[in-house]
Amino acid sequence: MKAVRLEAFAKLEVNIVTEHYFSKHPTSDVVEKEFTMKLQDKRIKFVSVSGVFSFGKPDRASLMLLKYIPPLYGDVLDLGCGYGLIGISLKIIFPDINIHMSDVNERAVRYAKINAKNNNVVADIRAGDGFSVWDEKKFDFVLLNPPIAAGKKVWTKLIQDSRSHLKGKGSLICVGFHNKAGKTIEREMELSFKNVSTLAKSGGIRLYLSRREG
Repeated sequence: MKAVRLEAFAKLEVNIVTEHYFSKHPTSDVVEKEFTMKLQDKRIKFVSVSGVFSFGKPDRASLMLLKYIPPLYGDVLDLGCGYGLIGISLKIIFPDINIHMSDVNERAVRYAKINAKNNNVVADIRAGDGFSVWDEKKFDFVLLNPPIAAGKKVWTKLIQDSRSHLKGKGSLICVGFHNKAGKTIEREMELSFKNVSTLAKSGGIRLYLSRREG
């Protein structure tokens, strides 16, 4: 599998009080921080914002997912999209996919829409908890960087609920730090899907895939 070349260039150093990125209505002051990410032969500009995960620069786990993601097709959901780093980038890598994005954090969704528009990406972006905003919608791929700080009960439910929102042979792809809940992520995927494989390993981060069967 050919790795995707990625580089990130951050600007605007700002000191800010952190806030839980899984809050529905962040109360912190809105502070923006822009960065540009080089993706293959394109430069993608993002506006990140306080109160949303990965403020100021792309996080290592998301970059790992983008670097080693297998070929995608059909309907793809970026679950817990933040300000749109993964979903927008994947639409640029795989222009033929139908990208869907959602997050419980309404500020995150607002900025995901801004970033999609700024990068000329067409995406279905919704605010809501887990799969609650997708009703009976089913996907070929669900992508998840589990919100570990939200607590095990929250992110394990996202893994468990993914199966019923996948098409016949659809796949859940999760990324995580191996020594920081990564082993638990792998175990929960195995329990929910009866299969799990490791797509890539790098710098203590693992990329896992489970396929819906039957």
